[in-house]
Amino acid sequence: MTATVSNTAATGTAQIGVTGLAVMGSNLARNLARNGFVTAVHNRSYAKTQALVADHSDEGTFVPSESMADFVASLARPRTAIIMVQAGTATDAVIDELAALMEPGDIIIDGGNAHFPDTRRREAALREKSLHFVGCGISGGEEGALHGPSIMPGGSAESYRTVGPILEKISAHVDGEPCCTHIGTDGAGHFVKMVHNGIEYADMQLIGEAYDLLRRGTGMTPSAIADVFADWNTGELDSYLIEITAQVLRQTDTATGKPLVDVIVDAAGMKGTGTWTVQTALDLAVPVTGIAEAVFARGLSSQSDQRAACSGLPGPDPSADAASFAGSDVGHHAGPDAESPAGPIEDIRRALYASKIVAYAQGLDLIVAGAREYGWDIDLGAVARIWRGGCIIRAAFLNRITEAYSASAPASLLLAPYFTAAVAAAQDSWRRVVAGAVSAGIPVPGFSAALAYYDGLRSSRLPAALIQGQRDFFGAHTYRRVDRAGVFHTLWGGDRSEIKTGD
Repeated sequence: MTATVSNTAATGTAQIGVTGLAVMGSNLARNLARNGFVTAVHNRSYAKTQALVADHSDEGTFVPSESMADFVASLARPRTAIIMVQAGTATDAVIDELAALMEPGDIIIDGGNAHFPDTRRREAALREKSLHFVGCGISGGEEGALHGPSIMPGGSAESYRTVGPILEKISAHVDGEPCCTHIGTDGAGHFVKMVHNGIEYADMQLIGEAYDLLRRGTGMTPSAIADVFADWNTGELDSYLIEITAQVLRQTDTATGKPLVDVIVDAAGMKGTGTWTVQTALDLAVPVTGIAEAVFARGLSSQSDQRAACSGLPGPDPSADAASFAGSDVGHHAGPDAESPAGPIEDIRRALYASKIVAYAQGLDLIVAGAREYGWDIDLGAVARIWRGGCIIRAAFLNRITEAYSASAPASLLLAPYFTAAVAAAQDSWRRVVAGAVSAGIPVPGFSAALAYYDGLRSSRLPAALIQGQRDFFGAHTYRRVDRAGVFHTLWGGDRSEIKTGD
């Protein structure tokens, strides 16, 4: 197949178009063309458009355009254009330019990492013009965009009837099923992508903590730890992030001969989606402690001057980290199975798996709360299904999440029988690892926050009763009682009698 040149004959021939041809946009356009779709391509710099066509014309049919007007004219009705530009004002500018050239019934898809409130605003504004706007989460990075990402489109059901078959075809496929489904109306797609990224933050932090425990807690080398992660990837922890962790840890720096991980500055960057997840969770009063700790851990890692200034603060002897961790109860069972200790590596694996389950449980809870708040009908089983391939958090155990939400709608993922049993089997190791890490002075904010959440969730009584009493004391915020209905207040500044203030 050869590239099509933009001219009068090309008007209305493209089935879909991509504007914004940086790496993600270019790879997505190539994916579309490879899958047999006549693809219009446009970029602010025409040189990029020309380069794409010149380099990849053998992959399918492209319709290049130098101007936005020609780009829109090249699209068949209903016109469908995917925007792949930087989130924020740049996206708004391209939307405005496209909308001025389009007609009722046409579709604009934003494939960037937009904040879902912006997507809701944009969808409402374009709906007033009888245009469809689809906020579409796309996960998988550059390789996913080219070979098949996980795709999370929002927007109207009517628009999905047009774009759904195209997006499903170019998405990753697992067990013959596309990793793409209609998430819900207006901003639902970008909301779910935001939560996906938040879970990704938590997952990466937990893997980092497991590495740190193996490195400092047992004294293993990066190459030996790489072997551990490769082995873990053959079992229930099978996932993309575990797989690439082994590869990163095996990499040697050519300039120094040291493990690459030892020459990378220990300051993790972030682009905002994790922060949005935590902010949204706070607004909706949903505890996503694992995600929050992952965001805060990245923030702490970047405080290099402060960390340097505080490096002399008292703590366990750093040279004794491994001895301290190994000397704890990690890997040493008490009770009937004491003759077959799990060992510290197995304990860490189990703690990682349990903490990972909690991170997904919290993320799914946030999706439920968002759906309730914004009137979306989101199928959690379908969300887990489309995360099984193409995306960064793809993992074997997503099959189990799909099964859990296909069978019923548990109040928490942790109540699904498979996950209840998995955490029960891991919890002794989990507790030993957290306790051992604290004794050794190795920070495990993700592991410990996940365990604290789990213990809080299963507690029949929490100290919140005392907090509510304090709130009533200093602010007359009232409280409810366990033994009778109504709202009450104690006259703390008077005779301390109790009065009923409401029903």
